[in-house]
Amino acid sequence: MNNLLIESTKKTPEVYFSTDGRLKISGRSIPEDATKFYDQLYEWIFFYCQQPNEVTICDIELEYFNSGSSKALLHILRALVDISKKGKNLSINWYYEEGDDDIIERGEYYESILDIKFNFIVN
Repeated sequence: MNNLLIESTKKTPEVYFSTDGRLKISGRSIPEDATKFYDQLYEWIFFYCQQPNEVTICDIELEYFNSGSSKALLHILRALVDISKKGKNLSINWYYEEGDDDIIERGEYYESILDIKFNFIVN
């Protein structure tokens, strides 16, 4: 399994998924076809979750994302939460800019439905 690196564009985030357990999605996520963009991320996560590291750290640092991205991101986070149920250590760091209520509320929503503690970090 190889690392996954996708450079950001005006409509898609930067993605860095490392086999050492460091996962990061940052930037803006407004792709015209969110499923097409996020399917490759989910596929990588699916295989990673088969043999995850003892510690996985996921950094979500999105300044804006559309509803299609929101749904896809939730799908990815659900897969990651499953590894914590297998006894592995999972940390989800949710970055937001001070005063950006939309982004923090979305993180709080994910935290509540996934039933896992997020680390909320002001950027």
